[in-house]
Amino acid sequence: MQKSEKDIFLNNIAQTTPFPFLLEVETANGIYLHTTDGKSYMDLISGVAVSNLGHQHPKVIDAVKKQLEKHMHIMVYGEYVQSSVNELAKILTDHLPQHLNSVYFCNSGAESIEGALKLAKRVTGRTELLSFRGAYHGSTHGALSISSNEKKKYRFRPLLPDVGFLRLNNFEDLNIITDKTACIVIETIQGDAGIRIPEKQFLEALRKKCDETGAMLIMDEIQSGIGRTGKLFALEHFGVEPDILCTAKALGGGLPLGAFISKKDYMDLFTKNPMLGHINTFGGNPMSCAAAVATIKVILEDGFLDEVERKGAKFEQLINHSAIVEIRRKGMMFAFEFENEEIVSEIVKECLSNGVICFWFLSCPNSFRIAPPLTIKDEEIENACLIINDAIEKVVN
Repeated sequence: MQKSEKDIFLNNIAQTTPFPFLLEVETANGIYLHTTDGKSYMDLISGVAVSNLGHQHPKVIDAVKKQLEKHMHIMVYGEYVQSSVNELAKILTDHLPQHLNSVYFCNSGAESIEGALKLAKRVTGRTELLSFRGAYHGSTHGALSISSNEKKKYRFRPLLPDVGFLRLNNFEDLNIITDKTACIVIETIQGDAGIRIPEKQFLEALRKKCDETGAMLIMDEIQSGIGRTGKLFALEHFGVEPDILCTAKALGGGLPLGAFISKKDYMDLFTKNPMLGHINTFGGNPMSCAAAVATIKVILEDGFLDEVERKGAKFEQLINHSAIVEIRRKGMMFAFEFENEEIVSEIVKECLSNGVICFWFLSCPNSFRIAPPLTIKDEEIENACLIINDAIEKVVN
């Protein structure tokens, strides 16, 4: 008997939860996913903060096609000069603080975190790694070690030693940073914790403490970067500059791509004692880099950054119900908090059944998230909010 697509998915592809959404997606365009049964769904999570320009943006598709006609993978990272990789490095460094002038490309956000941790240890000669309660930085061993959710960690211990955690916006905890600290890693906007926003004064004090102790400040913009908050990178809201910046997700315009960015003098340490101190086969894939260049150009040149705050405020105004305990938002990153996670789970299911994709947070299950494509139109916002409000009303009453 021939297996169905769902049977193959469930039996031959490793699963991450016992309850996947199981949408059989055939095509995608704009903010919509179209399934094999003829239904359409508004993707209000952008593939979890990846498709910031929606799906199949024509300028991104055109850039990928042009690169495809030239070449795909030709060599491991760092050996050949490739124009799309060069162009991406230039556009990134041109729009970042001057000292962030050297880019190491990889395949994902977790990989960018792993590289940043290694670089901080190499530069400082120290071993202590600090992060924040509520943090999520990825599922590889190093990234998981500095993530906060113990439920996701305990089965995989021992993880990295010498790891500690601070409380966000707690000035007293900054004293945990000492001359033994290699780095402290902070999400510029905490994502998985349910959109928790640092105070500007706290980030300034954090930067000062790193300067005083010689610890490196790593900012994780894997979710908050590439236009999501109304700036190319969220750090621009705060005026605080990291020693290392991590980016991924939306960077590749729908293709896998990550990067960590720092001072060239620091990056050069990977080239000696030992040589090949950090290596990667597919990092800086020319197809992904071509898509990334097109994505960043569209975001910067087509007026999308100017509209992020207005559209975000429109969502916040229209999703309105007395059962909502709190709305936390920065640009187009949202958390809608409710009394408990059971309510959230039912709201997400109800939205899905009516053609709107929302999602939950691993470390804040009593809130649901949306991170809509920046390309969403006002009429689409209004329609989506009606469906979300109806779902909330049905679940809580």
